[in-house]
Amino acid sequence: MTGDERTGSDTTGAGRAAPLPTSFTDLVGVEYPIVQTGMGWVSGPSLTSATANAGGLGILASATMTYDELEAAIAKTKALTDKPFGVNIRADATDAPQRIDLLIREGVKVASFALAPKKELIAKLKEHGVVVIPSIGAAKHAVKVASWGADAVIVQGGEGGGHTGPVATTLLLPSVLDALAENGSDMPVVAAGGFFDGRGLAAALAYGAQGVAMGTRFLLTSDSAVPDAVKQEYLARGLGDTVVSVKVDGMPHRVLRTPLVEALESGSAVKALVAAARNANEFKQLTGMRWTTMLRDGRAMRRSGERTWQQIIMAGNTPMLLRAGLVEGDTRAGVLASGQVVGMIDDLPSGDELIQSIMTQAHERLHALAAPVSAV
Repeated sequence: MTGDERTGSDTTGAGRAAPLPTSFTDLVGVEYPIVQTGMGWVSGPSLTSATANAGGLGILASATMTYDELEAAIAKTKALTDKPFGVNIRADATDAPQRIDLLIREGVKVASFALAPKKELIAKLKEHGVVVIPSIGAAKHAVKVASWGADAVIVQGGEGGGHTGPVATTLLLPSVLDALAENGSDMPVVAAGGFFDGRGLAAALAYGAQGVAMGTRFLLTSDSAVPDAVKQEYLARGLGDTVVSVKVDGMPHRVLRTPLVEALESGSAVKALVAAARNANEFKQLTGMRWTTMLRDGRAMRRSGERTWQQIIMAGNTPMLLRAGLVEGDTRAGVLASGQVVGMIDDLPSGDELIQSIMTQAHERLHALAAPVSAV
């Protein structure tokens, strides 16, 4: 249902775009069906609170934080906004139960997961009123987490940045929606991968999604803490300037083409593995994580059947290489995760300006689609 049908106007009295209620906005308590995804080293309190204050759902990324850092980040975000926000958690992390207890204790509205949490964790979160939103990459996974009690899912197509799958959003999204419907589930689906403006939001709603999630588009805002020089590197790129590499951490990972990525792609597997082990050790020292903890996490991933030991060791590459690029601003020695949508972005609005422009355009497109053919 469009915002005009439920609110009667495209704008509020203050000149802001009218809310666009969907089952997703009703579920999480936000004005607009827009999610800022949890991006490691990027989605801190500043960006998350700015998104929340602008009427969307901001999500803190906790995978690159220690427990204490996460506790401080939640407190800072709460000090910057009184709106709902979420925290992204690694479901396979050894301290995931403790982090979930923290979310419950601090009254965080949403827990999002890159990997599906176990049924008992979902049940515990829901028991305490926390909305559970896993990210999935296949229809069968959506059906599974729905049966486990998840409240909604984020569906990311192959266009998306970071870890991604091979199926485009335009095919993955309807396949997920159909599978859920066939299994009697009306769980809200949020589409991700390739979204950056109101046209994309209108298209996702037309497919049957209840909102969109964006990473790269929020990274390229003035509220993002990414260094300005790095943002300019993104803005200079075109639609063909990303690559899906398995040399970064052993899993398909969409990143910008940089000298380091080109070297990784053409280099030997043995050298890549040695570099990954070195980076894993640096990440361990940075976060205070023990080797025994990393090994326990690795064994958990192996038991799930999702990664080989080589991929688990190479996973140590990701945090440190992303940190070099996104925090330290070293675009030659670091890795810059990016969706293909980078080639469509040429500005750095604030989070509020971005969401307002998306919502204004979405309302316009929805009205044009609803108008009689002769009037278009």
